[in-house]
Amino acid sequence: MSEDGLAGRTVLLTGVTGFIGQALLERVLSRHPETRVVAVLREKPGVTADQRLDEVVEKPVFWPWRERVGDDAARAIVRERVRVVPADLTESVPELPDDIDAVIHGASIVSFDPPIDEAFQTNVVGTVELYEAVRRAGRRTGKTPHIVHVSTAYVAGSRKGIVPETTLDHAIDWETELECAVAARRSVERDSRRPEVLGRLRAAALKEQGKAGPTAVAADTERRRREEVDDRLVAYGRERARSLGWPDVYTLTKALGERAAEQTASDVPLSIVRPAIVESALKLPYPGWIDGFKMADPLILAYGQGMLRALAGIADGVVDIIPVDLVVSALLAAAAVPPEPGSPAYYHVGSGARNPLTLQRLVELVKEYFDEHPLPGTDGRGAIRPRELTLLSEGRAERMLGTAERAMDVAEKALMMLPSGDRTRGWQRNLYKQGREVRMLRRYRDLYGAYGAAEVVYADTATLALNRSLADDAGCDSAVIDWAHYLRDVHCPAVTSAFRHVQAPSPLPRPIGTSARPKPQAVQLEERSDVVAVFDLDGTIVASDVVEAHLWARLLDAPLKAWPNTLLPVLRKVPHYLRTEHRDRGEFLREFVQRYEGADEEQLRALARDRLGDVLLRRAWPQAIRRIRNHRAAGHRTVLLTGTLDVFVEPLRTLFDDMLAAHLRVVDGRCTGSFEQPPLIGESRAAWLRAWARDEGVDLAGSWAYGDHYSDLPVLQQVGNPVAVNPDARLYRHAKRQRWTIADWDGDSGAVSTLLDAALQGTAQKGGVR
Repeated sequence: MSEDGLAGRTVLLTGVTGFIGQALLERVLSRHPETRVVAVLREKPGVTADQRLDEVVEKPVFWPWRERVGDDAARAIVRERVRVVPADLTESVPELPDDIDAVIHGASIVSFDPPIDEAFQTNVVGTVELYEAVRRAGRRTGKTPHIVHVSTAYVAGSRKGIVPETTLDHAIDWETELECAVAARRSVERDSRRPEVLGRLRAAALKEQGKAGPTAVAADTERRRREEVDDRLVAYGRERARSLGWPDVYTLTKALGERAAEQTASDVPLSIVRPAIVESALKLPYPGWIDGFKMADPLILAYGQGMLRALAGIADGVVDIIPVDLVVSALLAAAAVPPEPGSPAYYHVGSGARNPLTLQRLVELVKEYFDEHPLPGTDGRGAIRPRELTLLSEGRAERMLGTAERAMDVAEKALMMLPSGDRTRGWQRNLYKQGREVRMLRRYRDLYGAYGAAEVVYADTATLALNRSLADDAGCDSAVIDWAHYLRDVHCPAVTSAFRHVQAPSPLPRPIGTSARPKPQAVQLEERSDVVAVFDLDGTIVASDVVEAHLWARLLDAPLKAWPNTLLPVLRKVPHYLRTEHRDRGEFLREFVQRYEGADEEQLRALARDRLGDVLLRRAWPQAIRRIRNHRAAGHRTVLLTGTLDVFVEPLRTLFDDMLAAHLRVVDGRCTGSFEQPPLIGESRAAWLRAWARDEGVDLAGSWAYGDHYSDLPVLQQVGNPVAVNPDARLYRHAKRQRWTIADWDGDSGAVSTLLDAALQGTAQKGGVR
C-alpha cells in the first residue's frame, strides 16, 4: 500500500508541539486532504489543549500552506479535520475516538540527561498508557489501529559496526527498571531531608545569601536541596544507562519504550521508526525550516561565536544527520503500510549507511560557512572570526577539562574575596567568559561524547523500500543530500538567522581573549506612570560607602593637622568592619553608627547640608544621575532605598520622589549611636517594596531596580527590569546566569583623592592652607 493509503483514514498524532510533530501535522494538512487527524495535547496552566493547537498552527512551519490556501481557509480546514484530545500521557489517558486507523506516537522527553524517573515516566509509562488506550478504542469497534512508534537510532546503545533493522537484542525487564526508577525518587527525596544534609545545604546558603536575610537563606536552602535531588537522579540515570550499555538515560528509556511497545501492542500492527540526528528541513515545508536548536546546532553556534576551540570526537566517526522532512516522509510511508500483528516492522531513518558525513567533514563545511558568512560582533566592531577547531580524544579532552575546571574554581574563589572595582569587574568578565567556555565543553563532552565518537552504521534497507512509494519531492532516501549544499546553504543559514536579523546583542558572550567592552546601548524607557525605578545608593549612585561618608563628616570640618587622629582609629578597624560587613550587613551598620554617639544633630545636619552636598554629587556616577532623570522624564516614580544615614543623602532629595534611609536616634539634640528603627537591608527592603507597590498601585513587573551588591538581590528580584551596576563578584555571577542587564558606570579617580580635594577646598575657604 502506498502513502495514498492514508486517504480517508484517521491518524492520531502525539507530540504535535514538538519539532517532528509540527512537521507531521503540516504535511498531513497540506498534502493529504482526505486524512483526518486526532491530536493528543497536554493542557497547561491557563492554556487549553485547543488553544495550544491554535498556537502550533500559527508557527512558521505552516506559513507556506497558509499562504497557499489563505488564513480563513486554513482555520476552517483545521476545525474540520483536526480533533483535539486533552491528555497527559504520563497519567491515565482518556477514552480515545473509535475511528482511529493509525497512530504516530512522537511525544517523548528529548533531553539526554533528565532525572531517571522523569525519563521513564515519559518514554515508557506514556507509551504504555497510550497504546492501552488505543487498543481499548479498537476493541470497541473491532478495529486494529496501526501503531507507528517513533524511537531513535541510538537505541542500539554503545556499540560498533552495522546495526540491522530488527528488534533490539537485550533481555532487560523494563517493568523492573521502571519500578526502580520511581523508587529512586522516593529514596533520594528521603535522604535529602536528613539533618546532616540539610545542615550542609543551609550552611552553603547562609554563606551565599546571608546578607540578603533569613527568608533568602531558607529559599536558597530548599533550592539547593531540590537541585541536589535532581542532580542525583540525573546521575542515577546516567550510570544505570552506561552500566547496561547505553550512553545516557534518554537512549535507555527509548530502548525500553520500544520493548514496552512490542509487548503492549503485540496484537495490533506495529512499526518502529528510528530516526538518527534530526535537523532542519531539506525541502519541505521550505528549505531550512527548523524549530529551536537541535543536537548539532549549539555546537555550530558556539563555533561561529568563537567560543568553541576544541571538541571530543573521532575525525572519521560518522555524524548521522537526517533532515526532518525525510523523517516525516518515512513516518507517513510507514503508517500507510501496516505489518501483520505480532510481526513488527523496523525502519532506520538516517544518512550513515547511504550518504555518510564524517565529523571532520562536518567541521570543514561549518568552517567554510563561517569563513564566508561570519557572525556580526556584539560590540559593533566587525565580524567574529572563529579559530581552528581541534578534535580531541576522550582521554585528552578529560585531562584538559579537569585542569581547566580546577583552575577556574581557584580563580572564582579568589575573586569572591576581592572588593568590587573596575579591575575586579574586568577580571570577572574574563573569568565568566572563560568559565562559560569550560562549562560548555564539559557539557558537550558529557552529552555528545558518545555520539561524536560513534563507529556505527544503521542499516536502512527497509526504509529504502518505503521510499519507492513516495513522490520525488517527498522521499526519504538520504542519498539526495548534498552535504556541502545542505550545511553551507540551508542548515547553517537557518541556525544563524536569528543572530543576524536582530539588533539586540547575542546571548552568547564575545570571543574569549578579547578585551574591548561592548558599546553602551541607549536605554529606551517606556512612558508610564504606574512603574517605579528603585535605586540603592552606595556603589550604585555614588562611589562610596558608609565608612567614607563618616570620614567626610569627620574630616571636612577639621583642620588638616587633626586628620591623623581622626583617620587612624577608623583605618585600624577597617579589617574588622570588612569581616563584619561580609558576615551581616545589619550588624556592621549597627556597630559603625556607634561612632556618632554624642554628636550634635543640628551640627551634623548643617555639615551635611553646607559641606557634604557638593562632595556627594561629585562622587555620583554621571550615568546614574542621567538614568534617574531619564526615569523621571518618562513619568516613572524614583525611589532611593539605602542603609546610609538620612543626613548624608539629603542633598539627593531633588532627584527622588521618595527616599527611605536610616535614621539615627536622637535624645535631647544628641545622637545616641543607635538607629531609630532597624535599617532596611536585604529582604526587608524587598518586603517594604512589595507592600509599598501594592498600596501605591505600582506595577513591579514593569519596574526597574538598580543595585551593586549581592545584598541588593532581594530587591532586584522583585522587578521586571533588574540592573546590576558595577556588581560585586556574587551579584555579577548571578546577573550573568539570569541574563540581567549589567551596567558599567564610570566614576572619578577614587575616594581618597576626592576626599582630599574637597577638604582642601573647604580649608581654603576658611582662610587657606599653605
